[in-house]
Amino acid sequence: MDGTGWRPVKRTRTFEDVLAQIERRIAEDGLTAGDRLPAERQLAEQLGVSRSSVREAMRVLETLGVVSSQVGRGPDAGAVLTSRPDSALSDLLRLHLGLAGLEMREVIDTRHMIEQWAAARAAAARADISGLAAALAGMDAAGSAEEFVEHDTAFHCALADASGNRLAAAIMRSLRDSMRRYSVEAVQRLGDTSVLRADHVRILEAVRTGDPDEAARAVSEHLAHAYPSLFAV
Repeated sequence: MDGTGWRPVKRTRTFEDVLAQIERRIAEDGLTAGDRLPAERQLAEQLGVSRSSVREAMRVLETLGVVSSQVGRGPDAGAVLTSRPDSALSDLLRLHLGLAGLEMREVIDTRHMIEQWAAARAAAARADISGLAAALAGMDAAGSAEEFVEHDTAFHCALADASGNRLAAAIMRSLRDSMRRYSVEAVQRLGDTSVLRADHVRILEAVRTGDPDEAARAVSEHLAHAYPSLFAV
C-alpha cells in the first residue's frame, strides 16, 4: 500500500481488480455521496493499471448508479460518488469477479435470455441507436480478432443500455468480460466476420424500425452463428 491508501493492482489483471479496490476504499474510508474519487489518470497511476481498466471500472460503477462521471481538470476532475454501494450493488460488483468459474453454456444461456429481452425492449421503444452504430463502425475498422471483439462487445452492451434497464446492462457487462476469450476464439474460428457483421446490422435495423419480434430473433440467430456448438435456436 502506498501513501495514498491505494494498493497497487497487478498489471496482468483486468478491470475487476480495480472494481474491488474502489469498492474497498469506499467502505474503508467512509466515503459518502458527493465525495470525489481521484481522477482517471491519478487512479491508474496509484493502482499500477492502464487508464482503460480504470475507465471500464468507472463505467460499471456509473451503470450501477454508484458514481457520476465528471469532465474537467484539476479539482473538478474525477468521478463523484452518488451513493454508497448497498448489499445488492456490492453483490453485482462481486459478480464481475466470480463469473470465471461458470460453464460457458450457463453464460450463453443467461446472455440469450437477457439480450433477447433487451433487444425487444429497445425496439419497442425505438431507442437511440447511436451506440450500436458507433460499435458497428468500429467492427468495420477492426484489424484483428481482438479489436473486432472489443467493438462487438461494445455493441451488445449498447443494446443492453438501450433497453433502459440498468440492472440488465450491468449483468451484460459482467457476462461480456467472462466471455472475452471465447468470443475471440469464435471470431478466429469463423475467419470471415461478414456473417457476424450482417447479424449486427439486422439487430440494429430491428431496433431502428421498432420491430421487437425481429430484434429478438436476430439476437438468437446471431448467438447461434457465433457459438454453434453451445447454442441452438
